[in-house]
Amino acid sequence: MTTYAVGNEILEKALAGERITDGEALALLESRDLVAVGRVANELRGRRTDPSRVTFIVDRNVNYTNVCVTDCDFCAFYRPPGDLREGYLLPKPVIYKKIEETLALGGTGLLMQGGHHPDLGIEYYEDLFRSIKERYRIHLHALSPPEVQHISRRSRLSIPATLTRLRDAGLDSLPGGGGEILVDRVRDVIAPKKTKTAEWLNVMRHAHRLGISTSATMMYGHVETLAERVEHMRRIRDLQDELPGFRSFTSWTFQDDGNRLGAKVPPETRPTSFDYLLTQAVSRIYLDNVDHIQSSWVTQGMKIGQVALEFGADDLGSIMIEENVVSAAGTTYRASIDDFVRTIRSLGRVPVQRDTLYREVRVWN
Repeated sequence: MTTYAVGNEILEKALAGERITDGEALALLESRDLVAVGRVANELRGRRTDPSRVTFIVDRNVNYTNVCVTDCDFCAFYRPPGDLREGYLLPKPVIYKKIEETLALGGTGLLMQGGHHPDLGIEYYEDLFRSIKERYRIHLHALSPPEVQHISRRSRLSIPATLTRLRDAGLDSLPGGGGEILVDRVRDVIAPKKTKTAEWLNVMRHAHRLGISTSATMMYGHVETLAERVEHMRRIRDLQDELPGFRSFTSWTFQDDGNRLGAKVPPETRPTSFDYLLTQAVSRIYLDNVDHIQSSWVTQGMKIGQVALEFGADDLGSIMIEENVVSAAGTTYRASIDDFVRTIRSLGRVPVQRDTLYREVRVWN
């Protein structure tokens, strides 16, 4: 049987509402049949979310510190402790000003992530979150699993105790950062000091158990195999089966400028826009228990981000009022609300501004 025929068989299975296996997801990635896979991903997207609408969010990515003891090979953003020239920890008034600018633009959320600062214990975050919530009505989508683990270790607390205290101080939801590829062979190469696969999943498991909504991500196109991309997605799907809480999945390609990992990734193996669209489409088919798939226009550019909306994605993500980590690696794209509305309308879809939890904020009919 040819690869194309096997692919068709798998796609028919998915269209019939059956769950595809890891081997079948790998076969779809290897088939390179972007049009057929994308068509099915788009059909399944339309069954799970309103096919006439595309959502996006107006929020701000505030990186409160770039001081980090983890020094991942793929990160061009961090600075080591003691770097007095470029290392920083944002003062509260600066964070407040960024929030006020976000609210003035119609924003609803604050995505707050930073480095693993050796001097910041849980009291710092409790004080910061409470002070924000006392002053502003804004959703705090903050602290990736590695940050939560770092805080728990620094403060000598369990993960559940750490999350409970953060939630009670004002944390509303957890971003899926730090996932990269959830396979320890890969993590040992690209981020040997960082949270291991089981630890990342454990933070998310406890967050879901505590009623904290989360998102899931995948950063690929470096040293992982196609099978390891599927293994990453399997771990997300399995945890979602066990304890639902992931509301969305976003995948993006490794950005190779300005970091040590770039030297380890041969140019000929780096993913193209074709690879990006195929991987996203397979994720929509495979992750049958995750509601939303987000296009990664911030790494791909708006044109491919728009095309991705026909390959399984139902959400365009954030307009990115501020973004520092991806841009530190050499990729800088910017967009406005008008850009998003125009992009979505040109596909014949209705633009819908949402909040972090996918609740409707504004509709452009």
